[in-house]
Amino acid sequence: MHLFAHFCLLAAFTVSIALAGLSLYMAWTGRRTASAWSERGQLAVFALIVAASAVLTRALVARDFSFQYVAQYTDTFLPMFYTLTAFWAGQAGSFLFWALSIAACGVFYASTDHYRRLSPETRVWFWLFHSGVQAFFLYILTGPSNPFLELSPAPAQGNGLNPLLQNPGMIFHPPLLFIGYAAFTVPCCLALASWLNGEREEWLPCGRRWVLFAWMFLTAGIILGAWWSYMELGWGGYWAWDPVENSSLIPWLSATAFVHTAIIQSRRNSLHRINVFFIALTFLLCIFATYVVRSGVIDSLHAFGRSELGAPLMFFMLAGLFVALVVTFSNRAADARPLDELTSRPGLLFMAAWLFLALALVVFLGTMWPVISSMWSAKPVGLEPAFYNRVCLPLFALIAVFLVFCPWLGWKGGLRDKRMFIAVCACLVPAAAFLWFFGVKHPVALVGAVSAVVGIAGIVGLFATQKGMVGNGSMWAAYGVHVGLLLMTLGVAFSGPYKVEAEAVLNPGQSMRIGAYDVRYLDNREITTPAMACYEVRLAVTRDGKPVGELTPQRRAYRNNDNVFAEVSVIPGLGDEIYATLVGSTREGQASLKLSINPLVNWIWIGGTLMTLFPLLAFVRRKA
Repeated sequence: MHLFAHFCLLAAFTVSIALAGLSLYMAWTGRRTASAWSERGQLAVFALIVAASAVLTRALVARDFSFQYVAQYTDTFLPMFYTLTAFWAGQAGSFLFWALSIAACGVFYASTDHYRRLSPETRVWFWLFHSGVQAFFLYILTGPSNPFLELSPAPAQGNGLNPLLQNPGMIFHPPLLFIGYAAFTVPCCLALASWLNGEREEWLPCGRRWVLFAWMFLTAGIILGAWWSYMELGWGGYWAWDPVENSSLIPWLSATAFVHTAIIQSRRNSLHRINVFFIALTFLLCIFATYVVRSGVIDSLHAFGRSELGAPLMFFMLAGLFVALVVTFSNRAADARPLDELTSRPGLLFMAAWLFLALALVVFLGTMWPVISSMWSAKPVGLEPAFYNRVCLPLFALIAVFLVFCPWLGWKGGLRDKRMFIAVCACLVPAAAFLWFFGVKHPVALVGAVSAVVGIAGIVGLFATQKGMVGNGSMWAAYGVHVGLLLMTLGVAFSGPYKVEAEAVLNPGQSMRIGAYDVRYLDNREITTPAMACYEVRLAVTRDGKPVGELTPQRRAYRNNDNVFAEVSVIPGLGDEIYATLVGSTREGQASLKLSINPLVNWIWIGGTLMTLFPLLAFVRRKA
């Protein structure tokens, strides 16, 4: 089976190279017959990758440790649920999943009405770019990152999955990111193909939908990753500006910038060239995210370490950037209009797009700082989260301010509703005074919280007063995402600066106080399963003498891992969330505890969920 799976990937690689070569020849000679062959070839590539993926899945289910990949990421104690998700837990498996997603996107796009409406020339160029990207991934899978290497003799037991990955958040977090990355391939190839063929508008309606699809998955993956960090790592935070997490945020920021400039192109016939470059840049930043995680160039909590992938990924990024620049600047839209004044809605959308790109640049430079500083320092170090918080949080707060004013600006300047605009502006001062009175005095948090509250109220007022808003799915999608972002802003504004923490060493029966809550240590117990031994303490939480709930933080020792891991416990709430970590314990039952009160933290997950779900409404077709 090892050879069969490897042969499938090798055949898929060969077919992809042949398709790219055929498309290049047809484009060069001006013939129009390549696309039919490309469609059939793409179907063959997809089938071959599915066959290889089926072999890996079967090996995981059977726990066939003759596969090096299976032995490296599973053992016989791992529940089947996590055994299957080990498909994307390792480097080679996750690359295979990504390649499978790219191939599936190609097949799906070739079956759409939009694809059939493309000119034959554009189809040829599309398959040239798509097959080239696909061939690169298959080269990785058949060379430096092969998931079908054989171990002989096969070990009796595997290494097991990293306990930190045995969490529901990590089951869905990686595949959501990979599907998002893969889906960006279609709009990128489509934009370059259309632009190269002299078409200016045809790619945007379908391309923008693919971007929304990819953006939706990428958003869900990032939110789930933050939730996993919050629940699994025991640090009580959700975003530590770790390089690996930053690497997925950068293409998200770039894609968000594109979504806004694409609206300007569709409504005002401007920014054609910028949109082509933005979507190409977004796809290349997805490759950059892979480079950060897999090359070993940056130390991170959950990078894969040093590997042979750094050089090919760097070459692919540079080659892709060269192609994107050449194609983008090869033509100019003759009918493109200059942008309206900056005080109009297109102007504010344009500024918001550049704010997102500025954030992407800051995070990019911060992430790569150890590499950049190595040019003059023998001991380069990464930047602390304080740097990102100082630079990025004010920019995010400024974006929240934009969300207050932008809905009320007209597309051609002026205001769409003067009375409502004045009413929204008038709400800013009392909202700020109210929050200041209740202790919100951190400047950035205050601006963010006020913008969130007034922005949400303004969007509600917009739907209540403007005709045609309620029945428009695209409007619900756009403003639903904005409401989600504002709820997240509200959660960050409170849970960051106003978090309360306390640590204590308690014996059974003793109590501690944190904020307005009393925490009493009730008892403890030991739990043993075939996979791990667990020590759990039980804590009763009260407020003003009334019971709030129980916390049961744990310390876990896994059979196939020498380290001990903390399993946090929370009492969730839409106001305060109480969060407990068992730092250590003694045989006598003494427990070392770390507790925190995280105000409004759950609004981050609620807002993130809304941002993930509302774009679905943009795919609903309006009745003619």
